[in-house]
Amino acid sequence: MATSSTTTSRNTTSDNTASNDARSNNSGSAEMSSDWAIPPHVGILRILNGAHVAGAVSCLAQLGIPDLLENGPKSAEELADQIGAQPDALYRLMRATACVGVLTEDSEGRFSQTPMSAVLCRDAQPSLRGLAVMGGREWHGRGWSHLGYCVKTGKQAIDKIHGMPIFDFFSNNPEEAKIFDDAMTGLSTIDGPAVANAYNFEGIRSIVDVGGGRGLLLATLLEKNAHLKGTLYEVPRVLEGAKNGALKPFIDRGRCGVECGDMFSTIPTGADAYIMKHILHDWPDDACIKILAACRKGVNLGGKMLVVDCVIQPGNQFAPAKFLDLQMLIFPSGRERTQAEFRELFAAAGWKLSRVIPTAAADSIIEGVTA
Repeated sequence: MATSSTTTSRNTTSDNTASNDARSNNSGSAEMSSDWAIPPHVGILRILNGAHVAGAVSCLAQLGIPDLLENGPKSAEELADQIGAQPDALYRLMRATACVGVLTEDSEGRFSQTPMSAVLCRDAQPSLRGLAVMGGREWHGRGWSHLGYCVKTGKQAIDKIHGMPIFDFFSNNPEEAKIFDDAMTGLSTIDGPAVANAYNFEGIRSIVDVGGGRGLLLATLLEKNAHLKGTLYEVPRVLEGAKNGALKPFIDRGRCGVECGDMFSTIPTGADAYIMKHILHDWPDDACIKILAACRKGVNLGGKMLVVDCVIQPGNQFAPAKFLDLQMLIFPSGRERTQAEFRELFAAAGWKLSRVIPTAAADSIIEGVTA
């Protein structure tokens, strides 16, 4: 589960050096000095207003407004007829999103697409429509409203609200599961190329994507690396949606297989590498060690473990990963981790963390070799 930012990664390829720390601290000080130039209450109001902005943008995506503006400007009245909305209320929504660069309004009250609203279209590349829609769902909002409960108990909000873990909730609510899958696939339109461009897959002939969703990351890797063969390993519900998606051409050509199962009980064996994107951050340490150990048992001699997740850096600089960490606390029971914490996880499962490779997205590739 992820709702990560797509800002450029600040992760380093190895342990932080003193000079890197100094540069980061200086950068953080400059940012903080800028914040101190405004009254504290103004700074807090800006932060709190972020919830209102996110809610409006989520609603815009849910209503499909960006898609309806692809062919040119339209007024709120015209769009209201198309979607069955109250014209004045729709105008107020669009006016609000236009003031943050998501849509633009002309002097005649017509609204047009902007680069940011275009990212919210269904077929955008990259697309964040699914993520925006998910952020406005009731279960998501209620989860964040229980953050205090999660902080006091260390337990998950969905368990308290619905009496079940988040992935069981998705199994019982197919519409919400589809929205979640859409959100994760949308993130892969950003993360996938970033991973493919950042890592050299030379010498790796076969790879298993564990919990790879609808397979967009794996399809991106296969497209860029003609020598590579892949296997998508997922639960049956998700796998059905993957067979006719981005992986289909590779399945048809015999370069990719699909297997269903439970990663906590078994993992396909005999691969040169295993990759997991936004999987370990879903789970507590003991569950992560179990998954990593299963991959270690199944990997070919000299094989690799590639974990794609955020890496928390020290210091007080703004980092979206630190808020994604709270998302993991609220919903699936996992966490974002530091490089030292990843090293401990790998060691407990028979891997040695060899390097951390930054990508053009917010994630890094944490590479493990057999210990």
